[in-house]
Amino acid sequence: LLARIRAHEREIGDLLVAGMLWMNGTDHQTPQPWLGRVVAEANAIQDDYRIVVTSLPEYLASAPTEGLPSWQGELRSGARANLLMGVASNRVDVKQAAARAERALERRAEPLSALFMAPERWPDAELVLAWKEMIRNSAHDSSCACSADEVVDAVLDRYAGARQIGDTLARKALRTLAHSLADSGAYVVNPSMRTRGGVVQLLVPDIGPVDGTQLVYERPASTEVVELLGGDLNMVLARLRNDEIVAGGDIVAVDAEDVDGVYEVTLATGVRRRPVRVDAALSDLYAQAGARRTLPMKLRIEREAFQVVLARVGEVPAYGWQRWEPEGVGAPVTAEGLVMDNGLVRVEVSADDGTFSINGLAGFDRLVDDGDDGDTYNYSPPATDLVVDRPASVAVEVVEAGPVRAQLVVRRQFVWPERVVDGSRAGERAVDVVTVLELRAGEGLVRIETTLDNTCRDHRLRSWFPLPAPAEVSRAECAFAVVERGLTAEGGPHEYGLPTFPSRRFVSAAGLTLVHEGLLEYELVDGGRALALTLLRCTGKLSGTNMAYRPWPAGPPFPAEGAQMHGRQVLRYAVHVGDVDPYAMVDDVFLPLEVVAAPGGGDRPSTGTELQVHGAEVSAVMRRGGELEVRVFNPTDDDTVVSIDGRTGWLIDLRGRPIEPFDGGFPLRAWGIATARLDA
Repeated sequence: LLARIRAHEREIGDLLVAGMLWMNGTDHQTPQPWLGRVVAEANAIQDDYRIVVTSLPEYLASAPTEGLPSWQGELRSGARANLLMGVASNRVDVKQAAARAERALERRAEPLSALFMAPERWPDAELVLAWKEMIRNSAHDSSCACSADEVVDAVLDRYAGARQIGDTLARKALRTLAHSLADSGAYVVNPSMRTRGGVVQLLVPDIGPVDGTQLVYERPASTEVVELLGGDLNMVLARLRNDEIVAGGDIVAVDAEDVDGVYEVTLATGVRRRPVRVDAALSDLYAQAGARRTLPMKLRIEREAFQVVLARVGEVPAYGWQRWEPEGVGAPVTAEGLVMDNGLVRVEVSADDGTFSINGLAGFDRLVDDGDDGDTYNYSPPATDLVVDRPASVAVEVVEAGPVRAQLVVRRQFVWPERVVDGSRAGERAVDVVTVLELRAGEGLVRIETTLDNTCRDHRLRSWFPLPAPAEVSRAECAFAVVERGLTAEGGPHEYGLPTFPSRRFVSAAGLTLVHEGLLEYELVDGGRALALTLLRCTGKLSGTNMAYRPWPAGPPFPAEGAQMHGRQVLRYAVHVGDVDPYAMVDDVFLPLEVVAAPGGGDRPSTGTELQVHGAEVSAVMRRGGELEVRVFNPTDDDTVVSIDGRTGWLIDLRGRPIEPFDGGFPLRAWGIATARLDA
């Protein structure tokens, strides 16, 4: 140890200002129980150095700061340590699963439970279980999917379990809200911090035109008579109720009487339009059937007509709800041939290559497939590459023509090389890529869902979007910030500075914004004239050697067949041209408005909100010890003032210790994070 310290001191020479900081440990190193003993022995046998075990915060508190050069930016560089930037695009299934689980917990389960359920009903045990699964995946080789296939399978299972818990808790909270509303009917719920409108799907009683809606499905009225024994009723009713719930309805009325020794039951099914309580009647019916197990019964099922429709709803309060009433759609969306138009956006698909234009700017969603002879850590172009960016055939079909939602299906068949062999792409496979383009009334964005059955190996698939103007920088969401990056990246002797960068949910450049679900890698390409979003990066090696952009291995040289991403892939993203709040756009695309059916009889009004926050982004709404906590962050380089309408409370640290009180709001510095505990 002392010899290494002396050698390091000689190497630094005149650059040594005051003391030396040694970083001890690596990402896979276990705790060192002997470390304290070795340090004590080294201090005991010499007087030249005083060695202490410390931490970065402790060191920086006393480190010299005068005369040091300053650097503004992300501090992202491969000059001294490998970035391994390809982990953002490998195993996209893991990244998608993480995005869905995070959204289910952070944006739905926690805020809906905290705001719409009584404090004593806060589902602490369930959330602890879900977050424990997320934390178990937080090891970087787990969340980045740089592991053996068996490990990645376990990671996916944990994300799925956490998401399922989150979705279940969200449904419970929404049901609680529905039963607390005074008037019956359909209600639209907004789980976002922003007041907003949007498109929702509803069940509407009866069949016939409903103002401002678009028909998705309709069921006509029907009647069915079933003769059975009392012992069979339980199974018949269970099957009936399940069928109704799947269709979107329920049992809404029960009537029974004894007619000449035959127990006759009439059930009405459909959409609940008023406060109805059928549980007691059904319980009595089950009891009667149990007492008549061998006696005849007659069951009359009257299925009411209903329809499933799409509707454009106006402003719904943030973290609030609003009773739905039919209203005009305003400016409708239309689709015909190759074109969709809603008055804000005109989308036209090219029959030549399957790309599309927005308001005349052409070439969006150009699929570019190139080879990848790399591993789960880094992209590596093969020595002899073959880039495919044009389909062999294109077909376009209108599947929804408005007035609320329009969809075009673009079917492209590509012929891609099958694999990389000895540094060259070889073989070929015909791959069908189906892209659904969706435009909604009142929205300025285009939703994109691309589906393919990936049968090729060793390749990277990216979607290119031409920019309205050449870009010098991009701005992408990362943890609690929006990071600005240029066209290049700094590399080093052991890793090429490839300017592929990560984004958590969105990236913007030159007036174009992309939002996505788990598609974390992007690059400004063609000299900054286009933005490329990586859809798939397929490789079969955990860690390779002698790669084009990284000569040394980054991990064990094991095969990782799962990283080839074979099978059906569904990739979701959206694009907006022009000024837009990317955080709001993410919510509009991936955090939809919810719909609940209220039976009536509660005490909440027909519209309302439980929380209003302005001036910063909300990252968490939760309860701790029964008290409501809201965490906010400022993703900009300007100071801001956070307002929490009509609320008082305390700012607290991450351990829940009080810092200072606030009344209605508080200042928040640039890039700042704050947690507020609200008074009841």
